Amino acid sequence: MRRLLLLLSAVAIMGSAQKPTPAFIQEILAAHNAARAKVGTPALIWSDSLAKVAQDWADTLLKNGKFEHRPLAQYGENLHETRGGNDSPAEAISGWVAEQKDYNAATNECKTGRDCLHYTQVVSRSSRLVGCAVARDGTRREVWVCNYDPPGNVVGRRPF
Repeated sequence: MRRLLLLLSAVAIMGSAQKPTPAFIQEILAAHNAARAKVGTPALIWSDSLAKVAQDWADTLLKNGKFEHRPLAQYGENLHETRGGNDSPAEAISGWVAEQKDYNAATNECKTGRDCLHYTQVVSRSSRLVGCAVARDGTRREVWVCNYDPPGNVVGRRPF
């Protein structure tokens, strides 16, 4: 029941110009910070300004039917798309964290042919702030955007 209420509160608020609910923010931070704690990186702090940037980009992607990173982004950015359903914040972030299996910490590289940069952004020691948003439409498509400041995934730098 609690999970349903958290999801419903997140669904009700996001996709509009309103501020994210405390429950949405708490779930975003918990999902990120659980992954960060496992590798010893400091907890992220929520940023309303990054959330506004994320909401703007999520709304733009949904409106234009696209799914791509913001060109010349000044922040780190992770994207997630769902069709035919609604994800909770934890479900959206869990896909990024699941890329851990494709990250080789010894070489600081993704396994050949695999993507792990969403994961390394989530756990990046250099990132201190996060702001996330989701945009949904009537066809049950949703686009999630999380922005990170300072950005992670700096070439040659280990995430943790």
